Amino acid sequence: MADTQYILPNDIGVSSLDCREAFRLLSPTERLYAYHLSRAAWYGGLAVLLQTSPEAPYIYALLSRLFRAQDPDQLRQHALAEGLTEEEYQAFLVYAAGVYSNMGNYKSFGDTKFVPNLPKEKLERVILGSEAAQQHPEEVRGLWQTCGELMFSLEPRLRHLGLGKEGITTYFSGNCTMEDAKLAQDFLDSQNLSAYNTRLFKEVDGEGKPYYEVRLASVLGSEPSLDSEVTSKLKSYEFRGSPFQVTRGDYAPILQKVVEQLEKAKAYAANSHQGQMLAQYIESFTQGSIEAHKRGSRFWIQDKGPIVESYIGFIESYRDPFGSRGEFEGFVAVVNKAMSAKFERLVASAEQLLKELPWPPTFEKDKFLTPDFTSLDVLTFAGSGIPAGINIPNYDDLRQTEGFKNVSLGNVLAVAYATQREKLTFLEEDDKDLYILWKGPSFDVQVGLHELLGHGSGKLFVQDEKGAFNFDQETVINPETGEQLLFQIQSWYRSGETWDSKFSTIASSYEECRAESVGLYLCLHPQVLEIFGFEGADAEDVIYVNWLNMVRAGLLALEFYTPEAFNWRQAHMQARFVILRVLLEAGEGLVTITPTTGSDGRPDARVRLDRSKIRSVGKPALERFLRRLQVLKSTGDVAGGRALYEGYATVTDAPPECFLTLRDTVLLRKESRKLIVQPNTRLEGSDVQLLEYEASAAGLIRSFSERFPEDGPELEEILTQLATADARFWKGPSEAPSGQA
Repeated sequence: MADTQYILPNDIGVSSLDCREAFRLLSPTERLYAYHLSRAAWYGGLAVLLQTSPEAPYIYALLSRLFRAQDPDQLRQHALAEGLTEEEYQAFLVYAAGVYSNMGNYKSFGDTKFVPNLPKEKLERVILGSEAAQQHPEEVRGLWQTCGELMFSLEPRLRHLGLGKEGITTYFSGNCTMEDAKLAQDFLDSQNLSAYNTRLFKEVDGEGKPYYEVRLASVLGSEPSLDSEVTSKLKSYEFRGSPFQVTRGDYAPILQKVVEQLEKAKAYAANSHQGQMLAQYIESFTQGSIEAHKRGSRFWIQDKGPIVESYIGFIESYRDPFGSRGEFEGFVAVVNKAMSAKFERLVASAEQLLKELPWPPTFEKDKFLTPDFTSLDVLTFAGSGIPAGINIPNYDDLRQTEGFKNVSLGNVLAVAYATQREKLTFLEEDDKDLYILWKGPSFDVQVGLHELLGHGSGKLFVQDEKGAFNFDQETVINPETGEQLLFQIQSWYRSGETWDSKFSTIASSYEECRAESVGLYLCLHPQVLEIFGFEGADAEDVIYVNWLNMVRAGLLALEFYTPEAFNWRQAHMQARFVILRVLLEAGEGLVTITPTTGSDGRPDARVRLDRSKIRSVGKPALERFLRRLQVLKSTGDVAGGRALYEGYATVTDAPPECFLTLRDTVLLRKESRKLIVQPNTRLEGSDVQLLEYEASAAGLIRSFSERFPEDGPELEEILTQLATADARFWKGPSEAPSGQA
């Protein structure tokens, strides 16, 4: 049996997203709009397989062929006849559901590989004796031969996503190192090209000289096209002695299907903002233009309060080891009006609440651009995982000057974060009932503050391409003193530089930490709790459970730290560990972690938060930390930011906490992240039907088997052809490039 870190347990939690009532309330036109946007999202989400691991597209194609020929119940009879036990077959179903849910064979939350929890030779018998293999023997055998070994392999470099010796990634060819990634980022900055929709491929000539291909995601490839802002960039360059070639056409046949559905959605757009937004997205995916996606995002920001909300593109950079390339995602959701009303009240109070944050007004945007903030019931979320809330777009220039939108995904919160008492770890018994009672409401508050006033606050000091500054160099002083005197601003963002490109590998986690800290800090404000309907003792309980949940999350985060590589595999969890460290450092018994022995005789631990000291000890510590985070971010002080953040993120076994020992305890008692079953929509004549599935691994598999009824085999062929075309870049994927520590 594989190490439990690398398997999904048979009893993993599985929940279904409930959006029946939200869908029922849509008009026929709104349903058609949502249907075509959902189709676009699901098609685009397949690109994530190509963004994850070399074998992921083949595994997906193999599983899809198996379950199209025999549904999980039918395949079960064959598997038992081949000698599998019920437990082994369930393990296979859980593995398949995990691949579909994560869009690959690495966990979206933690970037750890997971493998089937059954003997390889038994799975081989099931696959090669299946109905799919009877129908298409060469194809099924070929898929198994291509991905079978890698499906099970836990060679050290293959255990996690990463760059160089740190892991595997398909954002970069297998021979790329962190030095290559830095060089490529500098090249992209020099040409004012975004990394969001790119991958980097390195080849070495006979003399050992490297040359690089920067490939943009687009429908169009090398064929001639009408002049666009991208066309002039498609050429060869010499940069710091290395040849670069900018090309396009990555994921072309997949993006072609995305574009076709977006074209159809335009016919059902509710207003001109939506129509222009879709036109720009089509331009972006066709040409490979991030600038067009930015224009589409501007129209999206202006589309206030739509009934059907959506966003699509290369969005979050968490899984790029360098932190600049966006994973494809697309979502379609329906507004929950009751919860949205609370968020609207929070937005109305935002300008006042921003003044409560612990940095001077000069470090805040010149004007708060009032955003949309809605609670949504998700109909479709395609990508590697579903978050609880989103603050987008991620483009710094738009966020600073034109605004953003916040969404809280209500039906996701309702199922993904529900907690059973018997599965609650690391809490004192007298905290558990209170935690279960108030975790949901406190999380609503935290998500609202995190997205709106966390990600939505703060100013970046920028010098544009004409040399003009968006701050006064002579009068703005840095309030971060430490033991020093106040001093004038010494660093800022030059033209072409972004938060992600400057802070690269720590950018995502640092920003999540800043947003989480804002949520903790502002939840202490009575006005915030009143907005959400909490006063008196209830308000105090919400505060306590919100802080307690963060402290516990900081301990649970140790699951996502890799001691062998001294690195973190998940941005949000690293952020929560950093906050735990800050609160522990505050001292005075605010937070304590006590090793214990559980009732099963195995190591355990308890975290305790002294609620009487949250305001007197916790708040001042968080205030100092938040101020430092914001100043270093605003000024683009990468060296200072890294020193601060990486200092708190360091994991050692030094007393009193002994975090490495605690990590072993966390791994011993960890609970796997739930799998989420999503519905499908189907067009029958001019009516759109909602298809729902049971909350089980088999139900999740059925949802994917019915997701592409018209072109499933074609899509599998496309995925394997695209993967094969680039397979040479990862030949011998367990061989790490030389020269990378």
